[in-house]
Amino acid sequence: MKVAIHGRKVNESSFPYIATLLEALTAKDTEIFLSSPLRNLLQDTSLKVSDCHTYYEKDGVPDVNFTISIGGDGTLLETVTQVGTKETPILGVNTGRLGFLATVSQDHIKEAVQALYQQHYSYEYRTLVEFEGDIELPDGLNFALNEITVIKKDTSSMIVVHTYVDKQYLNSYWADGLIIATPTGSTGYSLSCGGPVVSPQSHNLIITPISPHNLTVRPLVISDESIVSVEIESRSENFLLSLDSRSYNIVQDSKKLSIRKSSFKVKLLKFEGDSFLKTLRQKLNWGLDVRN
Repeated sequence: MKVAIHGRKVNESSFPYIATLLEALTAKDTEIFLSSPLRNLLQDTSLKVSDCHTYYEKDGVPDVNFTISIGGDGTLLETVTQVGTKETPILGVNTGRLGFLATVSQDHIKEAVQALYQQHYSYEYRTLVEFEGDIELPDGLNFALNEITVIKKDTSSMIVVHTYVDKQYLNSYWADGLIIATPTGSTGYSLSCGGPVVSPQSHNLIITPISPHNLTVRPLVISDESIVSVEIESRSENFLLSLDSRSYNIVQDSKKLSIRKSSFKVKLLKFEGDSFLKTLRQKLNWGLDVRN
């Protein structure tokens, strides 16, 4: 079996757990590929990485059976960009804080590796969104797992986002920006801006304004078969286009975008007992009440 492992900002307190992961995989004669940031991080430690291959982020994840993300949800989002259209199954080991996507705790690494080899898992497919427009990004990655956001860059004035759904005019949002989120992203930026929590298997997109000037404007849930077109109007010369945690400065000449569901998906590994509702209870403390 071949396994790729990615991590970027791993605390020293997590090194013993990484050692456990490497030992568990090595004991199964696994061929291991470390991302260059993770290898650089571990190079000066006592962890044995000399027998591991290295892959570079710009080249993407090599042809492996599984990819393991070590960190928080941000690290897993980076892993998604490395996997891209290959749809390699991703396992998230949480060494971060909240961890909606990276759901395997550090204390259960051995059990997770055992489950991989015993094939005691299932796949959970997550929808991505992508954009089309006269914008060339430096990395060429036009897709996102959580959300695509247009947001003002200037700190003083709002922007106007003229929005259409399937070529039908929806609204002109006078706001700090606009979020087009997937069900996976409904527990991210969209949620903090008042958007609804949506089940990952719902075939929807969420349109959520950021600090709208009109108080009657509310988030809207639409079909993920729809195409959302936006035209940005701003007093400043540019705005920011954000895809998950990646942000780009966009000049105003390039201000028309179309956002739709991607043709490929993210394949997350799911073990027995894992569920979205369980994650909500654990991460958002739902049901944590003295009356329960």
